[in-house]
Amino acid sequence: MVASFFLGMPGYGSVILVVVVVLLLFGGKKIPELMRGLGGGIKEFKNASKDDDSKDEIKKEDDKF
Repeated sequence: MVASFFLGMPGYGSVILVVVVVLLLFGGKKIPELMRGLGGGIKEFKNASKDDDSKDEIKKEDDKF
């Protein structure tokens, strides 16, 4: 019964607890820097995956000839 309690969807209380713990660990001034770094990493990942997809399309077109 206890295991099913922890496997459920997180509620508002859990989200608030996570936010408070993050604030305590990193501090208010450090969080914007972390988010900027995370956003930059996601942007680079998307760009790399787009480049990879275009290379696959070029290879498929070359294989046709």
